[in-house]
Amino acid sequence: MTDPVKNRIIIALDVDALGRARDLVALLKNDVGSFKIGKQLFTHYGPEAVHMVHDHGGKVFLDLKFHDIPTTVAKASLEAAHHGIFMFNMHALGGLEMMRRAADAVHRWAADSGCPRPTILAVTILTSMADADLKLLGIADTTQNLVIRLALLAREAGLDGVVASPRETLPIRKACGSGFVIVTPGIRPAYAAKNDQKRSMTPAEALSQGSDYIVVGRPVTQAPDPLTAVQQLSAEIETC
Repeated sequence: MTDPVKNRIIIALDVDALGRARDLVALLKNDVGSFKIGKQLFTHYGPEAVHMVHDHGGKVFLDLKFHDIPTTVAKASLEAAHHGIFMFNMHALGGLEMMRRAADAVHRWAADSGCPRPTILAVTILTSMADADLKLLGIADTTQNLVIRLALLAREAGLDGVVASPRETLPIRKACGSGFVIVTPGIRPAYAAKNDQKRSMTPAEALSQGSDYIVVGRPVTQAPDPLTAVQQLSAEIETC
C-alpha cells in the first residue's frame, strides 16, 4: 500500500475495551494513517487510550466534539493539544466565538511552545441526521445548506476544516477552497451495512468527491478479519 492511500484512512476505535483497541492498532498500524478515539473509549480510559496509540507509533484523531461556552472549549482544546494528537474537533453549532477562541488558544500555544499544532476541525451536521431530523429541531433549512453555512463559519473562525458527510464534500470544497480539510465519516463499502448512517458513501465515492480523509469504523473493526477489510478499502481507494 502506498503512503498517500494509507494516510487517508482513519480507523474509528469505537470499542468498549482498551485491550480490543490495542489489538486493532497493533494489527492495522502499518496499513492506516491514524486512529479515531471517540467518547466511548476516552470516557472509560481517558488519555491512556491516546498514549496506547502513540506507543504503537500511530496518530490520533481525538473525536470528542467539544460543544460548550467559548472559555470552556478553548481550555479543553488546549488540553487536547497537549496530548500530541494529530487532529481534534468541536461542534460548529457552538458558534463563531466558541470556534475562534479555541483556534486562537491552540495557535498561541503552538507558537509559544514550538510544538506541532493539531489540525482543528468543526463537526457540521452528524451523518446520522437528515432533513427530517433538522425539522424536529425547528431548523427549516436543508441539511446541505446548513452544512455549507457551518463550514464557512468554521473557516472564518480560523479552523482548518470540517467533519461532514461525503454527500456535502463537493459544495464544501467549492465554498471553502482547496486548502480546507474535509474529513468524512459515514463511509460504508458496497458490501457493508449502513447501520445508523443516513448520508453515507463508499470509500471510492467519497474520495472522488474530494474528501481528504475517510473515517471507517464497524466495516473494519467488526469484520472477521479487520486487516483484510482494510486492504479491501485500500484497493478501492487506489482505483479512484
